[in-house]
Amino acid sequence: MVFPVETEERVKRKALDVSRDHLREVVDISRKISQLVSSFVNGDKNSAQELFADIKKHQNSVDIAQRNVSRELAEIGAILMSREDFLRFTNLTGDIADYCEGIAFRLIQIMERGWNVPKQIKEDLVKLSDAVFDTISRLRETAMTLNYGTSKALEKAREVDVAERVVDDIYRQLEVDIIDGKMDLPPMFLLWTVVQHLEEAADKAKAASDVARILALTI
Repeated sequence: MVFPVETEERVKRKALDVSRDHLREVVDISRKISQLVSSFVNGDKNSAQELFADIKKHQNSVDIAQRNVSRELAEIGAILMSREDFLRFTNLTGDIADYCEGIAFRLIQIMERGWNVPKQIKEDLVKLSDAVFDTISRLRETAMTLNYGTSKALEKAREVDVAERVVDDIYRQLEVDIIDGKMDLPPMFLLWTVVQHLEEAADKAKAASDVARILALTI
């Protein structure tokens, strides 16, 4: 079936708008994770708890935005040939928000129990969280350029790849340092899970940028 060009363009713009709305909520959560890590490093428990409460509220906003995407794509129906790619993009970015909430919970638990974490590991954790936020921010830039031409979107997607490799380098060293950090087992395990979730969030951002490359060829 052939659909009018103006109708197809309109539904693509609508799908892109709701996907960007969802991604904006995810970026907000990842920004708060960087802030919470700073509070963790500085031992500011009150600030960390406030940020955790904000993250949980934003998680609800992410879930609502994700349902909006699913509903819009269902209503659009077969007129949008790339709707499965839009859905995949949103599912991947939604996973980032899930990881962020898990990271925040674990850091709060370490603070609540007063477990000791070596200074160098804390400092490297800041580097890792900042690098992850940079990766996710570049993903949003990629999404924002999807209707400005394929070449621009592909250029921005490559920046996501570069940022994700920076995350990998920091993560690998930090993972070893945590295991070798002579900490008690409970904080060591929780911190190892935190850095793993941070790395996985960056991986999801890279996977979403790969989907964005496909979308760039159809929008």
